[in-house]
Amino acid sequence: VPLSSTCSPLICFHLLSPLIANAMQSHVALACLLLLYAVSAQDNIRIDCFPEPGANQKECEARGCVWKQATNFDPAGTPWCFMKAEEIGYVASPTNDEQVWSLSKNSGPRSPWGADLPSLKFSFKDIGNSVLNIRIEDNQKRFEAAELVHFPRKTVPSTEHLSVRVRNESNPFSFAVQRQNGVTLFDTAIGGLIFADKFIQIATSLPSKHMYGWGENIHPEINHDFTRYTSWGMYARDEGPNSQGLDTKNLYGVHPFYLMMESNGAAHGVLFLNANAQEVDVIPAPGYVYRTIGGILDIYFFPGPSPAEVIRQYTSFVGRPMLPAYWALGYQLCRWGYTSLQDMKDRVDAVRSYQIPFDVAYADIDYMERYKDFTVGVGTWEGFGDYVNQMHDWGMHNILIFDPAIEADYDSFKRALDAGASFIEWERQDEVMRSIQDQYPLAKDTKIMLVVVWPDKHVGFPDFLDATNKTQQWWIDEFKRYHDEIPFDGAWIDMNEPSSFGTNEDHPFFFDDPDHPKIEVLRCPTSGPDADWDMPPYKTQAVYHYGGDAILATKTVCMRAVQGQGSLRLYDTHSLYGWSESVATQRAVKEATGKRGVVISRSTFPSSGHFGGHWLGDNTATWQDLRSAVIGAQEFNLFGIPYVGSDVCGFNGESNEELCLRWQQLGSFHSFFRNHNAKGNPYQDPAVWPSVAAASKKANEFRYSMLPYLYSLHYAAALKGDTVVRPLFFEYPHDSETLSLSEQFMLGPSIMVIPALYQGQTEVEGYIPLDGTPWLTFQFYSLYDFNYGQKVPIGRSLFPTATTYNTPTFVKSGSILPRSPPALTTVASRQLNFNLLIVPHDIDTSYEDRRASGNLYWDDGDSIVEDMGKNPHTEAAFSYVFTPGNGVANLTLTVGPAEAPSLPKLEYLEIFDYPSNPTFSSFTLDGKTLSINTQKSKYSAITRIFTVYFGSPIDFSAAG
Repeated sequence: VPLSSTCSPLICFHLLSPLIANAMQSHVALACLLLLYAVSAQDNIRIDCFPEPGANQKECEARGCVWKQATNFDPAGTPWCFMKAEEIGYVASPTNDEQVWSLSKNSGPRSPWGADLPSLKFSFKDIGNSVLNIRIEDNQKRFEAAELVHFPRKTVPSTEHLSVRVRNESNPFSFAVQRQNGVTLFDTAIGGLIFADKFIQIATSLPSKHMYGWGENIHPEINHDFTRYTSWGMYARDEGPNSQGLDTKNLYGVHPFYLMMESNGAAHGVLFLNANAQEVDVIPAPGYVYRTIGGILDIYFFPGPSPAEVIRQYTSFVGRPMLPAYWALGYQLCRWGYTSLQDMKDRVDAVRSYQIPFDVAYADIDYMERYKDFTVGVGTWEGFGDYVNQMHDWGMHNILIFDPAIEADYDSFKRALDAGASFIEWERQDEVMRSIQDQYPLAKDTKIMLVVVWPDKHVGFPDFLDATNKTQQWWIDEFKRYHDEIPFDGAWIDMNEPSSFGTNEDHPFFFDDPDHPKIEVLRCPTSGPDADWDMPPYKTQAVYHYGGDAILATKTVCMRAVQGQGSLRLYDTHSLYGWSESVATQRAVKEATGKRGVVISRSTFPSSGHFGGHWLGDNTATWQDLRSAVIGAQEFNLFGIPYVGSDVCGFNGESNEELCLRWQQLGSFHSFFRNHNAKGNPYQDPAVWPSVAAASKKANEFRYSMLPYLYSLHYAAALKGDTVVRPLFFEYPHDSETLSLSEQFMLGPSIMVIPALYQGQTEVEGYIPLDGTPWLTFQFYSLYDFNYGQKVPIGRSLFPTATTYNTPTFVKSGSILPRSPPALTTVASRQLNFNLLIVPHDIDTSYEDRRASGNLYWDDGDSIVEDMGKNPHTEAAFSYVFTPGNGVANLTLTVGPAEAPSLPKLEYLEIFDYPSNPTFSSFTLDGKTLSINTQKSKYSAITRIFTVYFGSPIDFSAAG
């Protein structure tokens, strides 16, 4: 059989069927089998040559690419038009510096998206502690995001060392990043390197199929799917999440960072530091193709080798997460659509009437006078400041929404101009839309790009990248001025992609909204010499995904707009807008309130977690969106933004009793915990349904009892870069079962949560992992209604999840958790004494004793923290050892520093799996007899739970 003409995959299949039993005797069948494997492998590494819509054979081949239709045997999404990738790229020549190479375009196929740059520079260096930086750049200066975001660029020690292998003898050249043990983490040998002015592409193979991150998108599973070709856009857009099936659209923020688990349990991370519109194509190889339409390739490798170390290294480089105020960890309630202050009061009162722990009441844009920042609605919202003071008297707090859209005809806008503040603007006067500009005397003689958002009239966007700092100072002054009227405690910044309504649309949505005037929309040039920035040769999936007349400026401002007094182009800086507003707003909140407060931003970028938190956007009241929240919270912890959560019960659409109940239960484990929905939908706060109120009260009481533990986790995040909510593989990297678990998670190192996420669910299947020490038969104990305090078997099990139960929650053996009794507010709970939950390890061959440990961080909860090391606080480390041979248990408390202005005392201990009935008279403290409250203390020989109350709470506020 002439193999070249006969052995297509389909023919091979038919040939092999009758011959497979005698394959070793059949040269034809064996040869076809090998060829089929080779063809299949090739089809797993196709680099799309026509990622735009409308691919066809003629245009594909005109690009010098291969046209081959996918078969039913090929992975889903296989491109029909693909590059001759092994021929595309550059050749490398050495320079006097062994870490710098000169690149020249080879004779292979050319870029279809603009002329290839003829010469480039390739360089690499260890920036410290084996964090590796690889750069591919033009020899002429280009925009670099790194020059605006000003990361700390610090590194932390690692046991690993990464090296770069440059294959300069090949044409095209390629490079690989390797560990010292020879494992390859990143390898560009598959080809496809393109570097044009507005199109840059690099492709790599990967060491495994366990990749996490890239965002902001809705990923159906926490682990990327390498069984198919999938393209994910990254470009800040006012676009809500859609969890119905696979929807790869780009959302509010940009996070070109991923974490990879390798086959041996090691981990590494990679950051592409780029702010332009970009995308990543995940390919089955396994590998990916990264594209961007501006800047340079500025790539950072974080060696790990554990998942936790990767995120510590990443956040050390981009900036550690901020420490939220203690009250910001309390339950929060908001609604877009309150008709008046009284309407808001009624819903707050309804929730409080059920005695549900509750800390923060919001107002959405309804509180403003016609949606203008720094105003209060006339009539229906009068007295709002007095009500916020009333909430403070109750121990509650208030967060207000602020949009960056400043109407062009009122006091705040005038003060901005008077202060010399800058706005996003047109480059030239002749580009200004006079039909809009001439309506506003204050803006008439400016180049400010006026657009449509929520206010009745046109608005401008402040330039938070203003190098003179006048814009930022004006923003701070507005916050301080407004705080004198409404004493808010935190800021929620929305619409900061930035979002513009109806750009280039003939009939925008607000034309059908009776609450919004039909005013003229922004028009960006799409043809002619001024269209070069808004209509680049390749527009990315951030445009193509939406079809129709979508452009980069859809839902936002024109890409040819400028910032920085004309020195910066929106084409480059667009996705930095939310980040830059977060930086200014964090300063504004601190200066206005004199306290730490909190900022929550919709649009984010690497290092946004240093300045605030994030909510997962305008989700929908569906079970699919509930499940997406589990993945989203874990991903944003990987991105260095641990203060994150979803709009509980769903923002869009009408929620229902069961869905809202389950969402309240899930949300109680996320750091940012807010019930919020949109106008036009019914109320959905817990008080709407008695069953939801009861479940919320129970879930919130559990959360509030764990706040000392949760706050300590955020301290570890701010100090060391740890995650708060994390995937199970962070704790169990060698257990392969944990690598694809999308519907359960860890809260810190000690608590596992397996939430109910499906309609009508009465039990959940969960996986209890093994930590690599098989002599530890049990690893977790139940922390919820079912078998509280009892061991849980390793492996997959079913756990009952009645709506009257708390969420299935489990504590890891070897843990000590600081707790406090729940109260109606965090202010009240901070006045109550601590208690400790102690869950010792089983006896094993490593220890003759049963041990547990934990820690506590405590400060005043709201003072401004500029330096974690200098913030007055108290740290306590707890160590428990029980020696079965003599029946003696020792609990050691090590305190230092001890600077917190006040520290509750230790009132009691709860110990799981205590082996025998204790003798209360035998307790000592520092060698002296310790009084025990025997009336309240108890021990059960059946449950083996021992609770011991001290006669007088123990003061451990002094160092030692």
